[in-house]
Amino acid sequence: MQRINFKFHPVGIMIAVSTVILLICSSLRHILFQSTAYDLTIFDNGIYLISQGETPFVSLRGIHILGDHAAFILYLVAVFYKIYPTVYWLFFLQAFSLSLGALPVWQLAKQANLSPQLSTAIAASYLLYPLIFNVNLFDFHPEVMAIPAFFWAVLAVRNNVFFSFILAILIILSCRDALSISVAAMGIWLIIGEKKVKFGLIALGIGIFWFILATKVIVPQFSGEQVAAVARYGFLGGSLSEIILNLFLKPGLVLSHLFTADNLEYLVLLLSPLLWGLLPQYFAPLISAFPILFLNLLTQNQEQKDLLHQYSLPILPFLILVVIATLAAGKGWLKRPKSIILWSLVAFFALAKPGYFTSRYLEAKDTWQATTEALTQVSDQGNVLTSANIAPHLSHRSVVELAIDGSDITNLQQFDDIVLNKRHPGWNSSPQLVETLINRIEQIPEFKLTYQKDDVYLFQKQP
Repeated sequence: MQRINFKFHPVGIMIAVSTVILLICSSLRHILFQSTAYDLTIFDNGIYLISQGETPFVSLRGIHILGDHAAFILYLVAVFYKIYPTVYWLFFLQAFSLSLGALPVWQLAKQANLSPQLSTAIAASYLLYPLIFNVNLFDFHPEVMAIPAFFWAVLAVRNNVFFSFILAILIILSCRDALSISVAAMGIWLIIGEKKVKFGLIALGIGIFWFILATKVIVPQFSGEQVAAVARYGFLGGSLSEIILNLFLKPGLVLSHLFTADNLEYLVLLLSPLLWGLLPQYFAPLISAFPILFLNLLTQNQEQKDLLHQYSLPILPFLILVVIATLAAGKGWLKRPKSIILWSLVAFFALAKPGYFTSRYLEAKDTWQATTEALTQVSDQGNVLTSANIAPHLSHRSVVELAIDGSDITNLQQFDDIVLNKRHPGWNSSPQLVETLINRIEQIPEFKLTYQKDDVYLFQKQP
């Protein structure tokens, strides 16, 4: 395995700089009240409760945190919250995990006998892939920690290091239930493409086992319902088993959902940043990415067809592996490091979203001060009702609920603090809904308006 000196090596510097930039961006977004309850509050709340030794029942979802995606790694993340409970741990872990992927990318490129300069350029193209920056901005998702693990799993296979391979697989599976199908598919690729039968059979077996255990036992046990993603494929059936069966029984229906203009656009977005190094004869690693890509193409959920959300993350490592294989064979449209970095920069500025900081992230700046002042008066542990954009700042308590459509009939007396922003009501809400809630609250004698400024309201239950 290649070892590099982080003190002087350009890849080490790239990882450090990338981590700092990503951390600053996600933190600034949060400070500007642009984080959202789905998904930051869910994870922050659950991890906080774990760190406090409480049952991580996420009131926002009405389920145990393991009922979300069987992400056992959150229990390890909770160790950081025991040091000091702050959501900025999540931003740091996400920024560091995404950036750290550049190290095994460089190692894999060097292992393929590419020059140090070309290996560094490929690592840079990974960091500049627009999805890395965009996903970092979208709250927090534990599967970001699986990205370097995918690379390390492949590196371990090629170095015949069994323990490292198993450890990488376990990390991947602990991040999200759906990654089990990526692990299983990776096993097929290792058997067919890499001729590593032992490693492949282990990945295939563990992946299938974990998929069944997570979807049939863990998630239903901790959520009381089937896997949430099933609803996104409702046109194929109402249960996971029915959907899998209809994939084979209704090929016409499946094909009608695959060959669409939206999917063509998605493929262009997904492939264009690395198009210079993607030649079909080296596509074998994409066997591992096929299940996730297929699911993203099959669904009508647009969030799975862009470079803004986390759904395409498990595809990226295998696109990078294709690029490495292409260049190792002396092929590819671009072979010079400077040309590769230039293409990557163009793709980044075309598809990444740093411009959000001068546009949509400033939409609520006129109520920023008022919201900040109101939050300083909210009780530390009381039950809270608030908007989707304010909730991530109030996650460290047992009960956090959202003032969204449907909440106008909620029992308001269960809350100790109610924070509302009428001017910027947030996701799935409206000024009319906020006005309705305010009128209801004013009819409850126990609540007192303790703060009001710039259409920001704080009601608190009096002892």
